[in-house]
Amino acid sequence: MSIVVCYSAYLAISIGVTIWVAQTLQKSGRVFLIDAFHGNSPLADSVNRLLVVGFYLINIGFVTSALHSYAQVLTTRSAIELLSDKVGVVLMVLGLMHFFNIYIFNRLRKRGQADLRPPFPPDARIPAMEQ
Repeated sequence: MSIVVCYSAYLAISIGVTIWVAQTLQKSGRVFLIDAFHGNSPLADSVNRLLVVGFYLINIGFVTSALHSYAQVLTTRSAIELLSDKVGVVLMVLGLMHFFNIYIFNRLRKRGQADLRPPFPPDARIPAMEQ
């Protein structure tokens, strides 16, 4: 099996999984962002697109930079092992990026919810100022 075939399979699988994870994050992350931005859908959608673009840039950059290999691919077994090693690393990086995005979404959501609290309890009285 040629190394070119192995590289092609690696790129197809890695980029395909990256696209799938990014689309899943974009669909599911929208709800968190709308909540974080107090129902402001245009702002939430804009931030969501920016996060997805960053996700694509980081992950596809990693996939392409990890493409090279010095391994000899002389048998089908060595090709499968090389491919599984490379795809496995990509999947772990995607998993880390996924949890990082969830962390960011959660922080934005908590920050948005913190802004909803009144500055003082609703039954509190402000003392009259003496003159």
